[in-house]
Amino acid sequence: MVIFTLLDYIGAMVFAMSGVLTAAEKRLDLFGAMFIGVVTAIGGGTTRDLLIGVTPVTWLSNWHYLAVIMTGIIVAIIFRQTLNKLRRTMFLFDTIGIGVFTIIGLEKALMIGVHPAVAILMGVTSAVVGGVIRDTLTNEVPLIFKKEIYATACIAGALVYLALRWLGLEAGINQLLTVGVIITIRLLSIRYNWSMPVLTIDSEQK
Repeated sequence: MVIFTLLDYIGAMVFAMSGVLTAAEKRLDLFGAMFIGVVTAIGGGTTRDLLIGVTPVTWLSNWHYLAVIMTGIIVAIIFRQTLNKLRRTMFLFDTIGIGVFTIIGLEKALMIGVHPAVAILMGVTSAVVGGVIRDTLTNEVPLIFKKEIYATACIAGALVYLALRWLGLEAGINQLLTVGVIITIRLLSIRYNWSMPVLTIDSEQK
């Protein structure tokens, strides 16, 4: 349970940092950057909790959560130049965030007894909705709608998690391992330009 909580805090912090860095790229003011950081961190988890009927949502019932988010925001604001170099190298913060939040969302859904297929959907929701909100508010096409391996990595990691859980692997080890699987898939897809097929339509009528 300690690892589970720690992962949740890590995911919130790195997503908050990702939001601030995106806001800085768009030259938003300080309030705008902080707002984008917060909604990026809580968007996915809030949506998940509301869908599965867990209220109050996580960040409302635990002040430590908001403290972690604000810490991430402050760190990103102060060290934005250095952090942005890392982020551009391999989309570091998005990658860590989706890996952590996928497993957090999946596990939280399983805890209340939902079907594993629905739990996978909740894991993906936790991972990507915050980024969708961030990108929409900053006038970007969300990564989930591009051809990059993004949500697909979350689904693959969630399936690995369920398989290892069924085999009886200890929960903390399983969580760390499958977060690593998601991060690895995402990084490899960037390194080797893996992508999903693009849906097109021929606009020329014959």
